[in-house]
Amino acid sequence: MSADRDIDGWLAERGLTLTETRARAREVLEGAGLTRQGKARMSEPKLLRAAELLTERFFPVCADPACLQVARASGREPLRVEPRSHCARCGGSANHRAEVAFLEACRRHGVHRVVVVGGSPAVREELEAKLGEHIALRMVDGTERRTADRAKSDLEWGDLVLVWGATELHHKVSGHYTHGPSIHHHKVVHVVRRGVAALLDEAIIHLQRGP
Repeated sequence: MSADRDIDGWLAERGLTLTETRARAREVLEGAGLTRQGKARMSEPKLLRAAELLTERFFPVCADPACLQVARASGREPLRVEPRSHCARCGGSANHRAEVAFLEACRRHGVHRVVVVGGSPAVREELEAKLGEHIALRMVDGTERRTADRAKSDLEWGDLVLVWGATELHHKVSGHYTHGPSIHHHKVVHVVRRGVAALLDEAIIHLQRGP
């Protein structure tokens, strides 16, 4: 039984489902002598070399402008993928896309320490897991008592303070941050939408606006 694979089906498994991107990928494969025009199947050994060539040559990317910007700066040719789960930058996840964009914004604006006030335990764990290796995080449980002195310490420590009002957050806790010393107001962002992506998107907008 032949071990050859259908080339179009193999490309589709990699997100190259759009006519123009599939044609571009085939053009490169044909140029390398791995297949020829009109041929529909390819052997497994050639497919391994084809995979290496496509990885070396192309940056698989979705239609998100931020992902396209990263793809263009990568040194590889951007190649549109669909579904977006094949995107090399965001993997099709709104949360992951926001996390990557947020870390990029932090690097651009010199943000190294971030305080997050509120959020469920599960969400705080997710933020720690996804962001904690790249920036210093201080997570504040919005349901537990927080003294004014501790809040002041958070405000002084953080480069950015995200007060997540749409989550598990008592007013007595949030008030210490939103009504704290005016010298810190420029670094405090009051977020009223739910979801990790919404939180980080608001933070990015704040950083882009500047002080």
